Amino acid sequence: MAMRRFYSEIKGKKVTELPEHVKPMLSFNYIKNSIKKGLDNYAEKYIETDSLTPLYHVLYGGMAFSYLVALPNERRHLAHKEHAESHH
Repeated sequence: MAMRRFYSEIKGKKVTELPEHVKPMLSFNYIKNSIKKGLDNYAEKYIETDSLTPLYHVLYGGMAFSYLVALPNERRHLAHKEHAESHH
């Protein structure tokens, strides 16, 4: 949704006008306020309604994080196994 809004804002601009439009969005205060607004919207939508969705977000996020952390190790094991099989 945010990308669609950003695209609609820059769609009619010339390339030379883009830095003037994007530069304020990269400031520390803008990013901080955007994150705060997003967290407030999340709390309003899920936390204050006593929804179970935040629990699902934590569980799925933890599962994805653990998969990504373990992935390089698993790839090393797989490469070693394939290398060992090719020599026997």
